[in-house]
Amino acid sequence: MAKDQILIRDVPEHVRDWIDEERHRLRLSLKELLISLLEQAARGEIRPSLFDALERPAQPVVGSLIPFRFIDLFAGIGGFRIGLTKLGGRCVFTSEWDKNAQRTYQAWYGDGEIHGDINAIDPKDIPSHDILAAGFPCQPFSIAGVSKKKSLGQAHGFKCERQGNLFFRICDIAKVKRPPVLFLENVKNLRSHDGGKTWLVIKTELESLNYRVFDQTIDAIHWVPQHRERIFMVCFDRAVFGDDPPFSYPEPPAGGRRLRDILESDPPAKYTLTDHLWEYLQRYAEKHKAKGNGFGFGLVGPDDTARTLSARYYKDGSEILIRQEAKNPRRLTPREAARLMGYDDESARLFGHTDGFPIVVSDTQAYRQFGNSVVPKVVHAVGAKILEVFRWHLEQTGTGCLIHGRGTGRRAKKQVKDDQLLLQV
Repeated sequence: MAKDQILIRDVPEHVRDWIDEERHRLRLSLKELLISLLEQAARGEIRPSLFDALERPAQPVVGSLIPFRFIDLFAGIGGFRIGLTKLGGRCVFTSEWDKNAQRTYQAWYGDGEIHGDINAIDPKDIPSHDILAAGFPCQPFSIAGVSKKKSLGQAHGFKCERQGNLFFRICDIAKVKRPPVLFLENVKNLRSHDGGKTWLVIKTELESLNYRVFDQTIDAIHWVPQHRERIFMVCFDRAVFGDDPPFSYPEPPAGGRRLRDILESDPPAKYTLTDHLWEYLQRYAEKHKAKGNGFGFGLVGPDDTARTLSARYYKDGSEILIRQEAKNPRRLTPREAARLMGYDDESARLFGHTDGFPIVVSDTQAYRQFGNSVVPKVVHAVGAKILEVFRWHLEQTGTGCLIHGRGTGRRAKKQVKDDQLLLQV
């Protein structure tokens, strides 16, 4: 055999079938496909995981942790990152366009490159992964976001070109990379936005990509002391899991947390409202109360739970004000806001921070980041149920990988013979 040739014997039939299908899908020759895969492996972009294409002896699943790879899109400050890492996942790609959020993400998780604008990313450059996680921008669909955009005469929903259409970038990546699971999050108003048309478009698009779509609105009040209702969508590739994977959403944990669990004992005085701001907020609330509106501040104590922390909290803190003895109420400190969202000291220690996650941006940016974030503990709870389906799949197939036996349903004409692959390099 010539020195520039590699002969691989005993190639399993399902691997040869997969190669044919990938060649057909990507419109590559056998040589181009295999060299591309080998170059990615040489650069460290492909590592063994549940996504291995080659058949291996069945591996025992030990305990509740299953090693898997995920990507973190519209990553913010890493709510998905924390929840999935705790379950044994390894983040192999991160995308976040906001420079201040990038700064926080870098400081907390120590990543090298954080990719920016998702529109500038070629899906082919994204490493293979088992779970695509994304909390795509919610403002075009949220109640507050829609109201603000209407008042400014701006488009909202999918008509908001800068943010609304970013959902379709997720679909573009899914088409190319075919992750077995899509794990998505957005505001509960997504269901009702534009008379339900937005939700219909999203579900129809995901189902057209051959994913089985599950969705449920979950209130984070069962994990953290604030009401925070968000839609969590979990989508399973039918080519891997079939039409009816045994997935269910988590039951809320028993008990509940109160604000005393997250409040600092001696917060700085600068977070106490000035007389002027406190008087304004009271007058504003009275004016709207007289009109029969529900607008106003939220005044709470240590034994209470809070309203939803929003990205506008930096303006006046009115949705969550903490009572104080013989003083005006105060805002949450950034450290308290972090804990309210579930970015607690235990999670910080997982990433090497012994005194909580460091606040490396201004208070204004910190409040924005926490208000836009997903609650890591809810991600963890839903993620654990996803892993139950992984476990089920591995036990059913006995292959130790998720990609085994997958395909588009079309069988390309065989380009390899018997059980051999010949690559001329």
